[in-house]
Amino acid sequence: MATIEFFEKNGCLNNARQKQLLEASGHTLITRNILTYPWTPKMLEDFFQSKSIIECFNPASPRIKSGEVVPSKVSVTEAIELMLSDPLLIRRPLMNIDGHLEVGFDQKKLHAWIGLESSLSDPESCQK
Repeated sequence: MATIEFFEKNGCLNNARQKQLLEASGHTLITRNILTYPWTPKMLEDFFQSKSIIECFNPASPRIKSGEVVPSKVSVTEAIELMLSDPLLIRRPLMNIDGHLEVGFDQKKLHAWIGLESSLSDPESCQK
């Protein structure tokens, strides 16, 4: 089983469901608050290196929903600066799984890689 450093927004019901699934599958979680973690530009760049910067934004962020921040109109450097000043812009969860960095919760990919015992319907959408 994997050891997973899981960066979440405390109180997020969707992150809670994702953690339950990982723990039920026998994985060990080390949870971190994504909003208060002492991020550096390099740390975020490392997480984001395998995705387009647009995919690294949290589409549910109030600043994105309002149109104040338009992910397709910012450079990678600008995106990192925005996320450092407002971590709500970061797509969740960020996961460090035995040294491999992931952005978001791709259930099929995680199942194929580390194994998941069950599934969640729409594991990245907030449940209301």
